[in-house]
Amino acid sequence: MIMHTMRLLAISDLHLSNPINFEAFMKLGYFPDDWLILAGDIAERPNLLEIAFAETTRRFKQVIWVPGNHELWSIPDLDSDTPPLAGEPRYRHLVALARQYGVLTPEDPYPHWPGDPGLHSSGEPIVIAPLFLLYDYSFGPTGLSVKEMVAWAREENSVAADETLLSPEPYASPQAWCAERCRYSEHRLAELGSQVPKVLINHFPLRHDLIYIPRIPRFIPWCGTRMTEDWHTRFNAAVVVSGHLHVRRTDWRDGTRFEEVSLGYPAQWDQNKGMEPLLREILPG
Repeated sequence: MIMHTMRLLAISDLHLSNPINFEAFMKLGYFPDDWLILAGDIAERPNLLEIAFAETTRRFKQVIWVPGNHELWSIPDLDSDTPPLAGEPRYRHLVALARQYGVLTPEDPYPHWPGDPGLHSSGEPIVIAPLFLLYDYSFGPTGLSVKEMVAWAREENSVAADETLLSPEPYASPQAWCAERCRYSEHRLAELGSQVPKVLINHFPLRHDLIYIPRIPRFIPWCGTRMTEDWHTRFNAAVVVSGHLHVRRTDWRDGTRFEEVSLGYPAQWDQNKGMEPLLREILPG
C-alpha cells in the first residue's frame, strides 16, 4: 500500500477575476489529506473570494488565507448596489467571510502542523502563522518622501493601483496601518517563544533583498516593510511564504527557506500544464 504524506501546499496571486485563471482554478483536483495556504491576491471582489473559499475547503483538509492588497481594494461586488467597504472594515468583513468556511486567517489562533515536519529536527511541533502586515514604502529609495516616491515610480509607469483603490481607514495612512499590524503580529509571535519553529505567511515579502521584479523595478515601495527584515531569525522561521511579486522562486537566508508562490496573470504561467504543478510544497519540504 502506498501511504500519502500529508503536505502543506501554497499558492498566491490567483487573480480569479481573470477568466483564464478562474477556469484553471475550477479544474483543481482534490487533496483530502493536504492543507493549502492562499497567500493573498486571490480575488479583488468578495463574491469571487467566497467562491475560492468554498472550492478550496471542498478540495483540501484545511485552508489558510492571508490578504493581499487586491483583496483590500474598494471594489464592489458586481451584483450589489451597496457601496464597497474600505480599509480595516473591509479586512474584517473578509475575515468573517473566511471563517464561515472554516478558513484560518491572521486573526485566528495559530495552528500546529499535524503532519511530518520533515525539515525540522528540533522535536518541537511547527506552528503555522498567517500574517497581515501590509507595506510602508520603506523598501523604496532612501531619502524620498512618499509623494516623491510615487512620482519616481510614475516615471516608469509603476505606481501601484493601491494609491487610488486601497484605503487605510480608519488609519491616517498605509504606513500607520502597517505599523499597527506589525505591532500586533510581533506580540503574538513573541508569545509563542523563540524555540518554537514556525512557518510565517505574509502576502508581501519580509525582506528587501528578496525583491526581484525586473519587469517593474520601481514598484518596490509597495512590496513590504523593513520592520520585518529579521523576523525569520527572531521568530525561528523554518519557512517564510509570500507572494505579490509574480516571480516564483526559492531563496535562503540564515538557514531559512523563503518561498515566493505566486501564480500571476495568464502570461506569467504555463496554462498547458494547469494550476496544480504550481502548488508549492512547504512541508514536509
